[in-house]
Amino acid sequence: MRSLLILLSATCCLAGPPVDAGVHIRLAGFEAGKNGLPPGWTVWAPRPEISPRAFLDVTRYRTGPASLALSGNSNPAVHGGWDYLVEGVQPGKWYRFTAWYKTEGVTYEPVQVLARLRWETAGGKRSGPPEFPASVSVRDGWTRLTADAPANPGASRVRIQLLLANAPQATVWWDDISFDEIPPPPPRNVTVAAVKFEPRGAGSGKEAVRRAIEVLDRAVPGKTDVIVFGESLTWAGMRGPMADAAEPVPGPSTQQLGAAARARHSYIVAGLTEREGAAIYNTAVLIDRQGRLIGKYRKTHLPYTEIEEGITPGSSYPVFQTDFGKVGMMICWDTEFPDPARGLALGGAEIILVPIWAATETLMRARAMENRVFLAASNYANPSLIMDPKGESLAVAAEQASAAVATVDLNRRYDWGGLGNMRGRIVREMHAEIPIIRPGFLH
Repeated sequence: MRSLLILLSATCCLAGPPVDAGVHIRLAGFEAGKNGLPPGWTVWAPRPEISPRAFLDVTRYRTGPASLALSGNSNPAVHGGWDYLVEGVQPGKWYRFTAWYKTEGVTYEPVQVLARLRWETAGGKRSGPPEFPASVSVRDGWTRLTADAPANPGASRVRIQLLLANAPQATVWWDDISFDEIPPPPPRNVTVAAVKFEPRGAGSGKEAVRRAIEVLDRAVPGKTDVIVFGESLTWAGMRGPMADAAEPVPGPSTQQLGAAARARHSYIVAGLTEREGAAIYNTAVLIDRQGRLIGKYRKTHLPYTEIEEGITPGSSYPVFQTDFGKVGMMICWDTEFPDPARGLALGGAEIILVPIWAATETLMRARAMENRVFLAASNYANPSLIMDPKGESLAVAAEQASAAVATVDLNRRYDWGGLGNMRGRIVREMHAEIPIIRPGFLH
């Protein structure tokens, strides 16, 4: 049920007429209205007893003369906030929502401060799942929250809800809210190749890399945006102690791979054995179209064989910006655990590139599905493959010296039935703040 709280509130001033057709809403410059509520605004909560305290704050605002504020009011069950109805949306049309907020007393912002776009039919019934804006950036102490989304089938209006949840000691100030019709995003197509080639018997790291590039040239003749080779490519061609294959990064292998990247005007990801001082890492490198090393990832989850070799684990999940989107890397055993892929997805990775020796395919699919990301894996013992955010195979290479090749659209939305856009929901709804206890360990 909906409840109205008539507390000190605000009005909004709409901007001038839109410059083009469609819905264009500007909500700012808040002042108290005749009934103590802003024109068009109400205060919503699932039940009156958990509604936040809503008020107009003339001391905290981004534009002025005031902001729409919510206080937890020392209620641990608090959940609710400001509600504004926008008429005239059309099913399938795309809209951009933007709002700015500032907080105090929040303990876990992603799930305590949120906005919701509730699509409705003309009769006021919910039309499909809501949209939860999840893209944030900070400027001058204020956080900008945005989402681009299509209106659900059957929708003719949308409720903009600005909420505070389960934050009893918190206050949030909302300001500068907008809602605009926008053109649908164009396709952002990326062609990915995952090579299936183990350079067994190459005899040296240099020869292993050379053979892998030779296979690439035979197996993937066309234009490719990003190419993935297997795990520890140099050591895979040598065997013996992993330390014998270790080299600096950048180093001779990145030079070889860089030349191939320049020749094909493609990004390349490959597994190498890296030495830095006394430490040896199982590393994946990212090389750009000009042949430059622009990133590396050190495997964080090590199987017992690598632990016995004295390999040092990595300690971060970096995400890298390319000219086609954001990418992350994992290596082999990482796919057996949920945290590497989750860390990359939370960091904004749209596609995860994985050099692998051998892996559990079901868990690889789970990593793509649970994070709603594309995944491309170059595998020695199993087929190399490319998966979409639903865990479905787009391309598979089972034969030695072949490649899985697929073109993916990074702008495509992968809604999942009544759950809606899970990529945005995962970012907001994962409770990383809840401690995970390992019995018997002190820390």
